Amino acid sequence: MTRPSKLPGTRPRKGSLRSRGLFQSLAGWLVIAVLSLWSLAALLLVAARWIDPPTTAVQIERRLQAWINHTPYHKRCQFVPLTRISPNLQHAVIAAEDARFYQHRGFDWHQIQIAADEDMQGHRLRGASTLTQQLVKNLFFGTGRSFLRKGAEATLVPVAEFVLGKRRILELYLNVVEWGPGIYGAEAACRTWDQTSARNIDRDQAARLAAILPAPRRRRPQRMNRYSALIQERMSQMGW
Repeated sequence: MTRPSKLPGTRPRKGSLRSRGLFQSLAGWLVIAVLSLWSLAALLLVAARWIDPPTTAVQIERRLQAWINHTPYHKRCQFVPLTRISPNLQHAVIAAEDARFYQHRGFDWHQIQIAADEDMQGHRLRGASTLTQQLVKNLFFGTGRSFLRKGAEATLVPVAEFVLGKRRILELYLNVVEWGPGIYGAEAACRTWDQTSARNIDRDQAARLAAILPAPRRRRPQRMNRYSALIQERMSQMGW
């Protein structure tokens, strides 16, 4: 007669209990660490309501890449208030990156649906990130792509919308976004590519600058010409 492998009422082995307790302890500490990092990011967003961020995750990432690859890194960045950035550039960036910026609450569900439909049809995936999402990504997550990063970003976007407001979100975005190797913000971009200030940039120059944003480290003149013409057309349709 075969003996049962485990009799009713048999106590679990001490090693099994110890392993389970260790796993639960590690899981608990992981949850605490994640919540702590999220709380820190949320507090930094609150601070960004009044304080200009000294650096971003993207800038740190680029500096690390330069150090690893033993290549020079020269950062050009000058934070300026929104009143010193031409409406031409403000409108061009909104038309290029987030046409429904003033209508949504951080997520443009209309564009997300379009992107999902195009993906289902086998077409090239269309970007649907709003300026708020891009700002959060720039500040805290860098350029990496993963579902984990997207999930964390999604939880911070409502916080940014609530504590910052549209005007401050636009101001921060225009001052931290990457416009080329080592070039961050509208003022540095205008002075580097057009030898003028962000205050004095004209409509055509603004559209060409906005055309850089989808791929700021790969400037392709022919693509920029086509896209800048499309941006100007969108600006006209939006009454700008």
